[in-house]
Amino acid sequence: MAWMTYISNWFDQDDWYEGLQRANMSQVRQVGLLAAGCQPWNKDVCAAHGDRFAYCATLAIYIYQLDHRYNEFKLHAIMSEHKKTITALSWCPHNPDLFASGGTDNLVIIWNVAEQKVIAKLDNTKGVPASLSWCWNAGDTVAFVSHRGPLFIWTISGPESGVTVHREAHSFLSDICIFRWHSQKRGKVVFGHIDGSLSIFQPGSKSQKHVLRPDSLEGTDEEDPVTALEWDPLSTDYLLVANLHFGIRLLDSESLYCITTFNFPSAAASVQCLAWVPSAPGMFVTGDSQVGVLRIWNVSRTTPIDNFKLKKTGFHCLHVLNSPPRKKFSTQSPTKNHYTSSTSEAVPPPTLTQNQAFSLPPGHVVCCFLDGGVGLYDLGAKKWDFLRDLGHVETIFDCKFKPDDPNLLATASFDGTIKVWDINTLTAVHTSPGNEGVVYSLSWAPGDLNCIAGATSRNGAFIWDVKRGKMVQRFNEHGKNGIFCVAWSHKDSKRIATCSGDGFCIIRTVDGKVLHRYKHPAAVFGCDWSQNNKDMIATGCEDKNVRVYYVATSSDQPLKVFSGHTAKVFHVRWSPLREGILCSGSDDGSVRIWDYTQDACINILSGHTAPVRGLMWNTEIPYLLLSGSWDYTIKVWDTREGTCLDTVYDHGADVYGLTCHPSRPFTMASCSRDSTVRLWSLTPLIAPLPINILADRSWEEIIGNIDHAVEQGTPPLLCGKVSRDIKHEIEKLTGNPRAKKLRWFSECLSPPGGSDNLWNLVAVVKGQDDSLLPQNYCKGIMHLKHLIKFRTSEAQELTTVKMSKFGGGIGVPTKEERLKEAAEIHLRLGQIQRYCELMVELGEWDKALSVAPGVSMKYWKKLMQRRADQLIQEDKDDVIPYCIAIGDVKKLVNFFMSRGQLTEALLVAQAACEGNMQTVHVSTAKGSSYPDDIYKEDCHELLHKVSEELAEWYFQDGRAVLAACCQLAVDNTELAMAYLIRGNELELAVSVGTVLGEPAAPTTHYALELLARKCMMIPTWNLAADLLLMTPDNELQLVKLCAFYPGCTEEINDLHEKCKLPTVEECMQLAEAALADGNIFETVKYFLLSQEPEKALPIGIDFIKECISSSDWTLDTVYPVLDLLSYIRTEKLVLHTCTKARNELLILCGYIGALLAIRRQYQSIVPALYEYTSQLLKRRVVSVPLKIEHLSEELDAWRACTRSPSRSPEESPYTPPSDSQRMVYATLLKRLQEEPLKGIVGPDYVTGSNLPSHSDIHISCLTGLKIQGPVFFLEDGKSTISLNDALMWAKVNPFSPLGTGIRLNPF
Repeated sequence: MAWMTYISNWFDQDDWYEGLQRANMSQVRQVGLLAAGCQPWNKDVCAAHGDRFAYCATLAIYIYQLDHRYNEFKLHAIMSEHKKTITALSWCPHNPDLFASGGTDNLVIIWNVAEQKVIAKLDNTKGVPASLSWCWNAGDTVAFVSHRGPLFIWTISGPESGVTVHREAHSFLSDICIFRWHSQKRGKVVFGHIDGSLSIFQPGSKSQKHVLRPDSLEGTDEEDPVTALEWDPLSTDYLLVANLHFGIRLLDSESLYCITTFNFPSAAASVQCLAWVPSAPGMFVTGDSQVGVLRIWNVSRTTPIDNFKLKKTGFHCLHVLNSPPRKKFSTQSPTKNHYTSSTSEAVPPPTLTQNQAFSLPPGHVVCCFLDGGVGLYDLGAKKWDFLRDLGHVETIFDCKFKPDDPNLLATASFDGTIKVWDINTLTAVHTSPGNEGVVYSLSWAPGDLNCIAGATSRNGAFIWDVKRGKMVQRFNEHGKNGIFCVAWSHKDSKRIATCSGDGFCIIRTVDGKVLHRYKHPAAVFGCDWSQNNKDMIATGCEDKNVRVYYVATSSDQPLKVFSGHTAKVFHVRWSPLREGILCSGSDDGSVRIWDYTQDACINILSGHTAPVRGLMWNTEIPYLLLSGSWDYTIKVWDTREGTCLDTVYDHGADVYGLTCHPSRPFTMASCSRDSTVRLWSLTPLIAPLPINILADRSWEEIIGNIDHAVEQGTPPLLCGKVSRDIKHEIEKLTGNPRAKKLRWFSECLSPPGGSDNLWNLVAVVKGQDDSLLPQNYCKGIMHLKHLIKFRTSEAQELTTVKMSKFGGGIGVPTKEERLKEAAEIHLRLGQIQRYCELMVELGEWDKALSVAPGVSMKYWKKLMQRRADQLIQEDKDDVIPYCIAIGDVKKLVNFFMSRGQLTEALLVAQAACEGNMQTVHVSTAKGSSYPDDIYKEDCHELLHKVSEELAEWYFQDGRAVLAACCQLAVDNTELAMAYLIRGNELELAVSVGTVLGEPAAPTTHYALELLARKCMMIPTWNLAADLLLMTPDNELQLVKLCAFYPGCTEEINDLHEKCKLPTVEECMQLAEAALADGNIFETVKYFLLSQEPEKALPIGIDFIKECISSSDWTLDTVYPVLDLLSYIRTEKLVLHTCTKARNELLILCGYIGALLAIRRQYQSIVPALYEYTSQLLKRRVVSVPLKIEHLSEELDAWRACTRSPSRSPEESPYTPPSDSQRMVYATLLKRLQEEPLKGIVGPDYVTGSNLPSHSDIHISCLTGLKIQGPVFFLEDGKSTISLNDALMWAKVNPFSPLGTGIRLNPF
């Protein structure tokens, strides 16, 4: 085990308790990530190998990996080490874990994807590595070249390591665009040049420089750059070349002869990327650079075999995956023909027409488009397996939520566009026309005006009407000077302010009338309207000062000038809650808080190590301020005493914009030079406020006034408009407002991503009237009783919708596409006739005819008649196809599930349950057919199976709330609650559970117990007691709470009284009485509650040791006593007099924890718990009836018996368990018995677990591997484990993995 090297020193010491911190985790949680798009500037920016593909944004490389279970690609890692634009990327042909990248920062970097780290770095590469590639003829060498050469060859390791220059490839006459090594012929390499020529080198032959220019260029000095170049994988000499204007040629590199020139359907088509299809000899694909048309070719024909229009924007680069992703649903694969070379003609069987001879091969193409879109297209199935339609490809300077819709976020970027995103689905819904130069800043119009003002680097400012998709106004008062900030007044919607490099801040009306020109001595970078006084605006200037202007007067002089910063001031922000308070961020790395009424700087927040850019006040907690900086971090400040509450390291570059929406005040979006937008939950910062709401505390502990809230030491109180509105609404309600209160606060505190959906489902389950459901309900996961109803109406809508005048956003589907989509939905719903009619309308007769018999034979005959009439008229003698439609639902559902199309499967299964599928009963052996009720039952079983798969898919994707929605949609309350608990959404679980009532009770109580443990961390002991008092049979839980409470005797007795337990003195007497009666459990319980809790240790431990010495003990006899003992006060447990007892307690908790982890299927921590127990046994002086050999035998048996034979091929070959291992495992299972709460079996997986972070690589001290997702720091402040592992560990063994006797509290 890797982790033992980290922490072996802990195990040897006994005086380690001094100076330990309490274990902690980052307070701000990442809950969403909008990945960047693929950059359009360089050629080799996408690559693939095996089941991974990668593409480059400007500064980072995104790696997607195939998830075999669901047959889909997921973002696996973001690699960012380059400080300037990445120029090329190349995957190692011999090792699927390695790839190389080059950048304009003159770096070449070798990465290991599996370990997500840099393994070698070459600095100072005499020029920019414009193109690079692994050498095929040697294990670990990478070649790279700058524009004019020479070709450098870098051997990464071994005796020969270092950089050498290729003997012949230098002194070129024209710049190099691209080069390619030959994969079979050692050392053969070709270069493509800007002037359209090629240079070919191979060992042992004369080198050919600048040959094979397109014929039309011969003798001229015009340029026609080579845009793509690929060796034929099946020949030593053939080569495909594309030139920008001339098109594509197949060349013979030996005889320097052009074999074929390929012709395009139109002269306008030009190609910048091409790739061979490895699974089909002689086939290649190209992508047009004007429009996204993918063309399929065969070398034996000069025109394309097939064309697919995939997108409106042109292709930037293409890459065909060598091995298509393995489908879980395997079809018969055709036997391969062996050709000598791709050009040997494939002879078609005589019956086929020329075109059908080339059936499309199974292949997957990674496509990158000029608008930053990235997708994976399945050639055989003609569909996208994965498509990210748009993404910013450059720095994102600003982001803002839409004032009247917290689900829409706008971003402004260096790439010249503003995009609007739906943050629930993380997809782009609108993009501005573009070509604006750089967009530095944006500001939404107030309310529901649906316009955005943008500020650009050279084209002035503009107003973009989002709905109409066009620019409706431009402002040019600053001339060609860059405008750094635009601010639309939200108190007076007619006024817009801009500030610019020309030193002016200009206030104008929306129609362009200038009201004020405030002149500054230098460039103005930021401005902000006061939220409390509509006529006040503040500016930040290069002269290091902050100014405040009053717009209602005619004077152009500032009212106040604040000086104090030691470098230029960038952004300024007024506090939304505290009148006259504003903050400013500066290049001096500090944030200053100014009080306008006192004329003074009231606080300086220092901590950033670089200029500060993003600034954001929280709209509910008046002292909470966040700042983003060029040091790549976001810091959270308590401005009362100027302390930094948390630092977030996840962005890979400068952080520019921070924003939140007032109605969801604890969800923040941030944007950065790393081209990503990230979403964060700030709710953990305001603990214990959410728990006060759950515990039904008084309003005074939830909502406060601002003056009280900003006093030092006051716990967080909500002071904003949203919380006041909720309170106001609740006070109007009659009856019991608890359910509404929980729901409204939960929606305000929870991040997006399913909580609204969950509450809608709770309302449906509680029997709310359908008419009260919100409009967007049908967009999410619906309750089963609505599924068919809503999808049918959606299909009808698609058929009737006429295109609106301005189109509807990005890539609006054509009428044909809409009809097709409608037809597909009708088909899934079993409405065959509607499908047939739509297909006829689309002219797809074959499809209509082939399923028409599923309506009725009569209908089919009628259709045949119509088709025949038409064919006679058109004088065509086509063979008319037909096929019988049978309703074998099971096969269809299993087919969808096998392809990972779970939502489709759910729809079909539900349609079957409602009896929509017309079934042709299959006769059983006895000749009787299925009775209908069995069929119905079958369908219901199927439905639950599909819902379970879908829920698990969401859960594995780090979206526990949506997983819960899937279960609630089929009325499976207990499992829905379990998903919330396993996702550590404890507050949400308790809120929802309380509203759902009885069916959710057992899981709600478990969630309350875990929350009470969380309160022992925040030290809010009374709150913990309140939560436990909400559960039935709570005496034992309250005993644990009081036993662990570290106050003085008087305080302890107060808590005892609240929990209805005897006083400390009485407990001592009760313990002695119980001891005399021989009642171990009561003895331990009362000693723990007395003044001398350490007396409980030997009694309890001896009892447990005695139990496990017998052969037939079970977990349930030992665990209650052990669990109780683990709540002994930490300061008592760490006394020197308790050393032996402490060590024995830790060992027993470790071993019993391992057994509990097996019972709960916490696979990832079982080995670590066994290892931890063995290490303690080895290093501490103890006498417990456990042997190290016995532990390792149990662990091996568990491993052998739980490992499934069908794991991925990378793992060691499967060996079945031996008989002795089976015996050991059987004994183990006897001991474990059933988990009482069925639903919570299975690993924990918190929101954001699958989001790759850019931050310092943390290595888990349990597994020795990099931690993906949230990290939990142990009490030494250095060792880390993943938050998921910490949660599972704490649920089965309360003590830290460091063996210190400190309790773990990750909840």
